[in-house]
Formats: sequence, C-alpha cells, structure tokens
Amino acid sequence: MRETSQSRVVRRYTTEAVRVTAILRLPLIGLMALLGPVISVTHWQPDVFAGLLIGYALLAAGWLIFVLVRDVGPWAGWVSTAADVSAVVALCIASGGATSVLLPVFFLLPISVAFQYRPRLTAIVGVCTAVGYQVVWIVYSKRDDLVGFPDEVYLYFGFLLWLAAATTALSYVLVRRSATVISLMDVRRQLIAESMGAEERERRQLAEHLHDGPLQNVLAARLDVEEALERHPDAQLDAAETALRETAAQLRSTVTTLHPQVLAQLGLTAALRELADHFARRGEIEMSVSLDDVGHPDCQELLYRVARELLTNVTKHARATTVELALTRAGGLTTLTVADDGTGFDPAVVPERVAQGHIGLASHIVRVESLGGTFDVTSSPGSGTRVVVTVPDAG
Repeated sequence: MRETSQSRVVRRYTTEAVRVTAILRLPLIGLMALLGPVISVTHWQPDVFAGLLIGYALLAAGWLIFVLVRDVGPWAGWVSTAADVSAVVALCIASGGATSVLLPVFFLLPISVAFQYRPRLTAIVGVCTAVGYQVVWIVYSKRDDLVGFPDEVYLYFGFLLWLAAATTALSYVLVRRSATVISLMDVRRQLIAESMGAEERERRQLAEHLHDGPLQNVLAARLDVEEALERHPDAQLDAAETALRETAAQLRSTVTTLHPQVLAQLGLTAALRELADHFARRGEIEMSVSLDDVGHPDCQELLYRVARELLTNVTKHARATTVELALTRAGGLTTLTVADDGTGFDPAVVPERVAQGHIGLASHIVRVESLGGTFDVTSSPGSGTRVVVTVPDAG
C-alpha cells in the first residue's frame, strides 16, 4: 500500500525534529560537564555523576549517528525523550548540590519535544519533567537534614507545569497547521491527477483521430500517386509522392508522441528502449541503456514523458556526447535515471525558467511529487546533469 501524504509529512517532520534534538543534545551534555571545572559544585556522588554523564554522552553520540544514517518512526521521539528525562533526573539526584544549577535543563526538555508534532507526548514529558524536578528536591531534602523544601521549589514546579501547558499548546498549533498543509497537498494532488488524466485522454483521442483520419487519407493518396507513377512516370508526381511520404512519416511521429502505442502494448521498458534508439539516431550521442523489465507500472505514462522531456533537453541544450538511461523497480518504487556529460546548469534557475514560460521540466516535477515521488536534479555548470526520478506504486 502506498504511503499516504499525511504519514509521509508526519514521518518527515518527526525525523527532522529527532535529528535536531539529537544534534543539540551533545552541546547540552558538554555544558553539564562544566559543573565543577567552571562552577564549584560538590556532588553528592561524584563517581556516579561522572559515570552517568559519560554514559549519557556515549548514548547521545550513538543515537545521533543512528538517526542521521536512517529514517526513524514516531517511536524515536518517545525513546529519546524518555532517555533524556531519566538521565537528567538521575544526574540531578547524583549531584545534589548542582540541582539548582541544572534547573534550566528541566525547562529545556519539554521545549525540545514540542516540535515533534505530538501534543500528547509533549504533555506527558512536560508533566513528568515537573514531577521529576519535585522528586529530585525530595531526595535532596531527605538526604541532607540541613536542606529543607523551600517555597521556590513549588514556584518552579508551577513554572514547569505552565511550560508543559504552553509547549503542548504550541505542539497542538503545529499539528493543526501541518494538517492544513496536508489537506492542501491532497487537494493539489487530486487536481494534478485529474489534470493529468484529462490531458492523457485528450492526447489519446487526438492520436486516434490523426491515425484513423488524416494519416489514412495521406497513405491512400500516396498509394494513388504511386500507381499513377507506375503507369505514367512524371517528375511532378514523383515530387508529390515524396511530399506525401514525408507527411505520413511526420503524422506517424506526431501520433507516437501523443500516445506511443508501444507503451500501451509492450510496457514502459520497451517504450523507453525505442525512445533511446530514436534519440541515438537523431544526433551524435552515445546512449548507455540499462532497463529492467518493469512491466506496466501505473506511472508508466508519466515516466515515459519525463524521459522524453529530459532526453529532448539533452539533445537541445546539453551538448553531451554520452547519455545514460536506466530504469529499475524494487520495493514498490520505480526509478528512472537520466545522466549526461554535457554542459550542466544551475538547478536554481528552474523557477526563473518557469517565470519565462518554460514549464516543461517544472510541470513534470510537480506531477511526480503529486504522486508521492521524488525528482532529484544534480547538476552544475560544466559538470553534466544527473536526474533521478522515483515514483511509488499506486496503493
């Protein structure tokens, strides 16, 4: 089943929030390590405090590497946040005297969770943080008879509860806004899908009309002229036959462009192979073709038009000598790759080209993304261009 737009957006934002939190966690641990060297603090259990801090730092570094090399699900927010709350509470209990200095850490925990688009998680973490702060002071006051339970503790407890409410509200607002964006994305996807369907129907109808009407008439006229030439050779009839032959070839080319029959009959792989042969014959370009047999994927018409647009751009603008065309399908994804060794370009100019009326490439990007796919362009002036288009199977 294809991943929905909402799940993709939530997963992307969740992964981003977890990664940002993982990056910011290490400097925070470094600041906590300065307790003692910078601020004179007598820890209750200095060895335990040091061991916990070192273990926390190692886990934080490992977690950072983990979330940077792979995508993570919603579980990552719960796991990392639970580890943070547990580590901070344990460090404060082991420190004792440093509790007041570590107070800002308690305030930072719910804030870091608020951006994970999970109000429930934010509320739970905020309340647990406030309770954890209270627990630390209870342990501290019971351990040392000279330390009581000052009124400031209750005040800070109230601040932490307020912060929990504020960050929960912030997270709720972010979720509402993301839901609005998701809704707009779904509407946009539906409009583009309907537009693509209408365009394809019009192309098919026009191709059938040209094939069954004008093309057949031209072919019939050409046969009549050829028969007349056989009976009465004439230079003007010969010129007319040549013109009719060229017109028939142009009409066939137009029909194929509008609705390639090989695409409908034999599938995307055969259609791309024929397309590559066509472009190889048009110019002095060496085509390197690697096409897996992908059958008839739902996105075949889109990928075929993307490939044709990219190859056309290569022949018109790239001044390339070699072009790579590849097609693969794995894990519910169909991937098209077009790479050349031409002049390249700056991808940042695409919006400017759209403003000038050149919407070919940009329209294909929008269509691919509307299907939940990706359209990655890697290029720079003088370094060629590589385009990788990935489209998921329809669910």
